[in-house]
Amino acid sequence: MVSASQTSHAAGDTLARRGLMFILSSPSGAGKTTISRMLLERDAHIRMSVSCTTRPPRAGEVDGSDYHFISQTQFDKMVEAEEFLEWATVFGHSYGTPKAQVKAGLKEGQDYIFDIDWQGTQQLYQKLERDVVRVFLLPPSIDELHRRLTGRGTDSPEVIAARMERARSEISHWDGYDYVVVNDDVDACFAKVEQILAAERMRRARQTGLIGFVRELMAP
Repeated sequence: MVSASQTSHAAGDTLARRGLMFILSSPSGAGKTTISRMLLERDAHIRMSVSCTTRPPRAGEVDGSDYHFISQTQFDKMVEAEEFLEWATVFGHSYGTPKAQVKAGLKEGQDYIFDIDWQGTQQLYQKLERDVVRVFLLPPSIDELHRRLTGRGTDSPEVIAARMERARSEISHWDGYDYVVVNDDVDACFAKVEQILAAERMRRARQTGLIGFVRELMAP
């Protein structure tokens, strides 16, 4: 026989919930892409927001999965038509988050990861503040960040120098985020990010099914 407490617990686990926009930002090399991939692999209730970009695909990237690869002309038309939640130009290429699919998904309880910089974060927060959770990842030191960028073996010394200069600028915006996590160990960092996501999902304002559920509990 199922007890009343068991029934209530089961009902609470299936309450309708509005989705959230989980932003992970960091300087290049500080771990946002790694942590994002770990979340996607281990959490079936979150998906990556697929951005549009004008840069060419890198080896192994798939159009429509990693990015929507479009021309600058197409991108400019989408900007003019206000089809992006946020957009920015980085290292000569444009990036933007399409609006329609994300808004529809949030209503259905879908969570999205956003791997974007502080400028994109500001734009999203200004437009959809209540749906946004902002997390910034810091490297344990500047020397370690430089070591990670060099260890990739994919960029020239000039590109690495440019990324380091940009990293200092990005780090200066750390106080524009809700949570800040130092990524000195990837597993420990991931555990903290998971805890943040779990807590934000339980916010009363996001649990849209609570009103009806509580009314049933209080009914005579």
